[in-house]
Amino acid sequence: MIVGLDIGTSVIRVAIGEVDEESGKVTIAGTASRKSAGLRNGVIVNIEDAKSVIRETIEAAELDAGVTVSSVITAIGGTQIDSQNSRGIVAVRSSNGNSREITREDVEKVIESSTAVPVSEDREKLHVIPQDYIVDGYGGISDPIHRIGTRLEAKVHIVTAAKTIISNIRSCLTRAGYTLDGVMLKTLAQTQSVCQDDELDLGSIVIDLGAGTTDALVLLGGAPIGTASIRVGGNLVTNDIAIVAGISVATAENIKIESGCCWGEMITEENDKEVIIPGVGGRPPEVVMQSQICQIIQARMLQIFTMVKTAINKQTHDSMKQLLGNVILTGGGAQMEGVVELAESVFKPLSVRVGKPENLGGIQENYRRPDFATVIGLILANKNLAVRKDRTKRNKRHIDKQNKNEDGFLTKLKKLFF
Repeated sequence: MIVGLDIGTSVIRVAIGEVDEESGKVTIAGTASRKSAGLRNGVIVNIEDAKSVIRETIEAAELDAGVTVSSVITAIGGTQIDSQNSRGIVAVRSSNGNSREITREDVEKVIESSTAVPVSEDREKLHVIPQDYIVDGYGGISDPIHRIGTRLEAKVHIVTAAKTIISNIRSCLTRAGYTLDGVMLKTLAQTQSVCQDDELDLGSIVIDLGAGTTDALVLLGGAPIGTASIRVGGNLVTNDIAIVAGISVATAENIKIESGCCWGEMITEENDKEVIIPGVGGRPPEVVMQSQICQIIQARMLQIFTMVKTAINKQTHDSMKQLLGNVILTGGGAQMEGVVELAESVFKPLSVRVGKPENLGGIQENYRRPDFATVIGLILANKNLAVRKDRTKRNKRHIDKQNKNEDGFLTKLKKLFF
């Protein structure tokens, strides 16, 4: 069993996966989601409030799956994440100076060499992901082990996170009664659940449309080449509706979910429907058209996508020109009507699609939505961890049983002879 936890700005989501040790097949046993508390822009600002909601969400998923959870894997994103590309070189000559076969130890050394970059004391290395291996000047090698050469180079992508953010997450989970098994970059986890192999190789962009932030991961040749995050998300769209319509944020959020559209060309005179704006303070309700709401939403969503594109170009030094895959939209914002068409207008000539996790079984399939891409990705990316933990538990039980049997035999001997 392995548990994915997505601590989002507006919603906390949990998925529980069961992993078959022999086949490696994952089955989703239970899911749950609850409205967040104690978070701002994806960062825990009130540990007690966040702890209560996290525990409530996990308990709901436990009830759904019929199991008990003791540990989780979670994901982080937002502006507290930073990344950079680096490279390392090591010699692999034999004792007589000739070329030799590259070993796993050589690969470990070149990865270690590539990560010898300055990182500030307040940051922690989250991931070191190989992008490419080069043997004697020949690149495009995914696995250099057993190749013959004299020099091995590695290009890697390094992701770092603020130590305080991870410490706060660990503290929050400990207070809630759970162990933190690991932390993963949110968009990297999502690639496991929504990306196809050809999309990774050809070059694609995963964009997580969250409530507090919008994050992006650029992939090329099967590996990340850059990350980007802007401190703008779906909450700002809700605020725009609330301000223009003169209503509460909660009412504006409901209108966005029920009648939201961010591509005006989808609304014609024939299908333009009425939207009722509730009255406030004795003011009578007002009727507006969906096309008017769309104008508010489209302006802000266009700004978000444009800001993301600018941030990506800056991070990857204009590498978007090399991408031939797709833009894959995830997160709660990816469920809005017209979001694909609007994103295509910004990221053309790339095609755009909504990323939904594949069917992994289970009694319910409500996880097959873009807002569950993170928790499902966490499970798929870490399924080997579940197998290792299960083996460790079984080994411990076996040893305990042996010790118990031996203790019992010795006790009987003492009673017999003394």
